[in-house]
Amino acid sequence: MSTLTITANYRRHGDDWAVIVRAGGEELDATAPGLIAARLAADQLVDEIAAGSSRRAVVHLLDGDALAFSVAYLHTRAGLAPPVTG
Repeated sequence: MSTLTITANYRRHGDDWAVIVRAGGEELDATAPGLIAARLAADQLVDEIAAGSSRRAVVHLLDGDALAFSVAYLHTRAGLAPPVTG
């Protein structure tokens, strides 16, 4: 039984966050007013794109970078400003 690999790539979209979820040639997208809301939207898109798949792995990326997403998301969840990158 193989595992379905899914990516959820986030990026700033003006004042909002956009997320694109991709798996097996299929792509779904959403926009949300904050990173936490975008993460919740991504969960819904993952459920939709992986319907029928009991084994799945999701990698969350910020502009293609998994570590950058983790840092930004954890800072946001803790109520801290994300570190400035540049």
